[in-house]
Amino acid sequence: MMPLKSDTCRWGILSTAGIAKKNWRAISRSTHGIVSAVASRDAGAAQRFIDECQANCPFESAPVALGSYQALLESKDIDAVYIPLPTGLRKEWIIAAAKHGKHILAEKPAALTAADVQEILDVCKTHGVQFMDGVMFMHSRRLEQLRQTLDSPTGIGSIKRIATQFSFYSDQEFRTTNIRSNSKYEPHGSLGDLGWYTIRMILWINQWRMPTQISARCLSTLQGQGSPKSVPMEFSAELQFDNGVSASFYCSFATEHQQWCHISGEKGSIWIDDFVLPCFGSNVGYDLNRPEFVTDVCDFHMHRRSQRFSVAEYDSGHAPSQEIHMFDTFHGLLRGSSPDESWGRMTLQTQQVLDKVFQAAGCSL
Repeated sequence: MMPLKSDTCRWGILSTAGIAKKNWRAISRSTHGIVSAVASRDAGAAQRFIDECQANCPFESAPVALGSYQALLESKDIDAVYIPLPTGLRKEWIIAAAKHGKHILAEKPAALTAADVQEILDVCKTHGVQFMDGVMFMHSRRLEQLRQTLDSPTGIGSIKRIATQFSFYSDQEFRTTNIRSNSKYEPHGSLGDLGWYTIRMILWINQWRMPTQISARCLSTLQGQGSPKSVPMEFSAELQFDNGVSASFYCSFATEHQQWCHISGEKGSIWIDDFVLPCFGSNVGYDLNRPEFVTDVCDFHMHRRSQRFSVAEYDSGHAPSQEIHMFDTFHGLLRGSSPDESWGRMTLQTQQVLDKVFQAAGCSL
């Protein structure tokens, strides 16, 4: 693996996508990261991005604005790249970054198909670079506590059912002009943008088992200006696993903000109402529910029997938060003697399920 020249990881941001502003702050508040350069196809756009972010969350030395992605990859002053490009463009630039010896944190989906992801991982392995996708909730300390609860004999018992939803309501402008309505760039629509998280959560809860049966439906579509094809606006799927667990998810640009996960077991259930983007505050958590139904002749009562678990973690922007943990985890991986391939396998499995539900719903690229 390409060793860091110092204890500091010098990041390049490849594009000026809005999500990059959140990760600019996360890098600045991570233990060992700085942003050294931002690249856009327009150097002026890169400079405006830098100026805006520097005014809000400054680095001691302002990053350099570059007028091409290639210039960033060729820079000797960059150790790792964050790539928030559209899915339709992502594979090309991830592979290019790997060939230039840059470690890679990329937005999701990593590519259009699982075959593309496998190619990405093969190239990263050949060039000895670390790959990780940008699913922030995977780095929340809440997940560590949630796993302890799921494994505990006093938890919810054997898991039987997982249900999850991630959605937000999109206005007409979004449906007409947003890149997520254009099949050239984001052909999976809401499934790629939101369903990726629901699939990831299901796989994580079920210890990375892969589903043995899948059914899916594209409930409605949208087609933005200039889009060659329509893309999913509402999408639902049902998954079955060989350990007796079943799961369902719904992702949508048609219903207002929801991002919940419900895990049902033989002894109780767990409810998380903000599993992707924690709600504003300094704690994130979940509820363990073990209701008790009590009868006494004509009296019938359902007792709630709920217990709240939480960890001290900010929703965004301040340490500790899940996006800052993500960069700290990434920096820690770069101290190893070789890349940790488990992160790539998580990406590949998520993409494999995404491909299968997309096809099961009769959708095609």
